[in-house]
Amino acid sequence: MPEAISALSATELRVAYRSGTLSVREVAAACLKQTERLDPRIKAFLHIDPAAVLSRAVKLDERRAELIDSPLYGIPVALKDNISTAGTPTTCGSHILEGYIPIYDAGVVEGLERNGALPFGKTNLDEFAMGSSTENSAYGPTRNPWDTTRVPGGSSGGSAAAVSARMVPIALGSDTGGSIRQPAALTGVIGLKCTYGLISRYGLVAYASSLDQIGPIARSVEDIALTLEAIAFNDPRDSTSLSDPRGGRYLNALDRPVTGLRAGLPAEFFGEGIDPKMRTSVLEAVKTLEKLGIKVEECSLPSLRHSLPAYYILAPAEASSNLARFDGIRYGPSADVPDIIEQYSATRGSGFGAETQRRILLGTFVLSSGYYDAYYLKAMKVRRLIRNELQKAFEKYDFLISPTTPDTAFRFGEKTADPLQMYLSDICTIGANLAGIPALSIPCGLIEGLPAGMQLWGPHFGERTLLGVAKSYLDASGCNGLRPQILKDGQL
Repeated sequence: MPEAISALSATELRVAYRSGTLSVREVAAACLKQTERLDPRIKAFLHIDPAAVLSRAVKLDERRAELIDSPLYGIPVALKDNISTAGTPTTCGSHILEGYIPIYDAGVVEGLERNGALPFGKTNLDEFAMGSSTENSAYGPTRNPWDTTRVPGGSSGGSAAAVSARMVPIALGSDTGGSIRQPAALTGVIGLKCTYGLISRYGLVAYASSLDQIGPIARSVEDIALTLEAIAFNDPRDSTSLSDPRGGRYLNALDRPVTGLRAGLPAEFFGEGIDPKMRTSVLEAVKTLEKLGIKVEECSLPSLRHSLPAYYILAPAEASSNLARFDGIRYGPSADVPDIIEQYSATRGSGFGAETQRRILLGTFVLSSGYYDAYYLKAMKVRRLIRNELQKAFEKYDFLISPTTPDTAFRFGEKTADPLQMYLSDICTIGANLAGIPALSIPCGLIEGLPAGMQLWGPHFGERTLLGVAKSYLDASGCNGLRPQILKDGQL
């Protein structure tokens, strides 16, 4: 059955390609069929060109001998729609970029194609990646495959939903304050935010440049590692791009023994604001880690209590600057008014959604004369405090453990009336962005039929340790390959 093909992981597809039992065109056709069947209900994608996907697949089949050993040969990879793709719309989920078609590919897209991957459509997101539910997209929300009355998380909700619903094995998202990990947790898949600078931001439409990071979402740890092999490289076009001091080889790290590793359990993530059922789920997962020989002990990182207010000063401040370019002159539709100031106002007022406008206004305020020191400068000092405290923690621990989200997927409209409640959805993830360290969300079971996520934090360039621990845990726990309700209903 073609439906079964779309459920294969990238690792399984590599085996099939090498044995000659599948062609790239067959896989592309199966993924397109699954998307055609399910996406009208889920709305994970904003743009797919089936003819172009199949044409690329045929070309990859023709280049099989040349590319077969590449990490992602023939693997369909969906792309969040804030990642630049030459000749394909890139809207950032906003009306202000409606009709915009870039003339260049992002660095990660070049990395994918260089390693034989099959770019497969652009996924939905909260407008300009500002949100935690994908309800802020100008083109309508994405729905959670586990329960279509609930959100898939955000802002990379489309990417996570596409992977969870077996439309593609891998998708790329972006993570500014948890936007890869949070939707991965709410849809029962795996999401990685890497060390800041490990993956090129060239071609990523900026939200908050000192926090943004592209990263992979997949259903297996092996697929996450394969994706890193393809897209983690130094890119001179990105001034923040770094070279991995260990030189890649992420797949090799998956079978390293985890016995004897030390893990910290920060008390700040297991108290007020965390649903008791989520706390219980993660602590049960910790017991599995201990059975694997990992030494886990409680610790305290008090500065992390300040991460949320610091983030919602720093990120909007950078957004205010980055989004100033969207004025209707260089990008997007222009309002038909004679005065230039009125044109800016009318264009931005109608082109940006309410949440994006809110963050631009907040960012402009904290950067304004008389408020810079009181807000922005103080938030920068808190950021340094958080970074220092985490660095000190990693002198003692190999990694840290927390929930990924305070609760499971919430219903549509449940938090839109209160922005603060929505912002609290990121309380467990923001600290890693402020410190620039890697963090990985993995499934750790179900709570009343909905996925729960456990988050592993690592020191700079600690991706290998996190991936190795995740692989060992998922193999031991049986939380690999959780199947959402939309598939159990007989769709796959």
